[in-house]
Amino acid sequence: METKKFVGGQWMDEATFKRIMQNKERIPDPMRYKKEAMHYRRAGRSGLKLPEVSLGLWHNFGSVDNFEVMRDMIFTAFDNGVCHFDLANNYGPRGGSAEENFGRILRESFAAYRDEMCISTKAGFGMWKGPYGDGGSKKYLTASLDQSLKRLGLEYVDIFYHHRPAPETPIEETCYALHRLVEQGKALYIGISNYDRAQTEAAVAVFRELKTPFILNQVCYNLLDRRIEEDGLKEYAETQGFGLIVYSPLAQGLLTDKYKNGIPEDSRIRKSFTLKEERLTPELYAKLDRLRGVAAERGQTLPELALSWVLKDRAVSSVIIGASSSAQILDNIQVNPVFSQEELAKIENICKE
Repeated sequence: METKKFVGGQWMDEATFKRIMQNKERIPDPMRYKKEAMHYRRAGRSGLKLPEVSLGLWHNFGSVDNFEVMRDMIFTAFDNGVCHFDLANNYGPRGGSAEENFGRILRESFAAYRDEMCISTKAGFGMWKGPYGDGGSKKYLTASLDQSLKRLGLEYVDIFYHHRPAPETPIEETCYALHRLVEQGKALYIGISNYDRAQTEAAVAVFRELKTPFILNQVCYNLLDRRIEEDGLKEYAETQGFGLIVYSPLAQGLLTDKYKNGIPEDSRIRKSFTLKEERLTPELYAKLDRLRGVAAERGQTLPELALSWVLKDRAVSSVIIGASSSAQILDNIQVNPVFSQEELAKIENICKE
């Protein structure tokens, strides 16, 4: 019977407990770039390379989570070539707390490795009271990045994103504000997030005029969500030279085995408003079972298939995974984005049903 420890309000296996106890003396694995699991892709046509799998800190790195488990996950990711860490000003659940925790981990364990990391953050959702606490204005974006840098303990971030379109702000103002933040040395590259094709085209026109180092659009994309295909954004990215970096590649857990036998109490459906129980229809369960069959034929699990499928496209620079444990990270970096035409056709037929 496996022995578990109760640490910081959380049960963990013996291996995780031992790693956590060693973290104060732990250093990154010197073989981290020689392992075969991780490959790197350019962000669009820029010179910046990203790991095929990046780690997102939306959940499990905030004010209610176990700090030592967070540190263990950062070590595990970095030890396996995952050198890109994605944050946002509002990640928490208390806004700013994910940046604070990641900043502390950087300071205490990774200060000597900052230049080996690509660190991104975002602004766009509500962060403080009053008319200047969200949106796309120059005032909000400038203040938000200044706050993020303080929480992270950094002089600059590698990528700064506008987190969502802001219809009340002229796109010229938003893009110029992002451009100025690069000129001021607070960000190296610029990204946008959740912009559809038409909104992206409008931003690209301004960025080109300003010669802004715009390199990425961060979008939701997975086997069950094809909006970027339907509106032509995926094709537009490939022709225009910017990359797509994909969040929710596992459809918030639907493309895993988490809901195969019901709804666990610690699941996204039970803990968050972002995934509704109504999505778990008999039709969806049948579709997922058929996809598991395709995955098994490839020697993969369903999440490995789902992550690999997203990465099959040249327009995709990286997929962002979330994790609650190091074991989950190790599982999710096992990707193989090479598919036969027969496999792709089989997957499409299942998804269209």
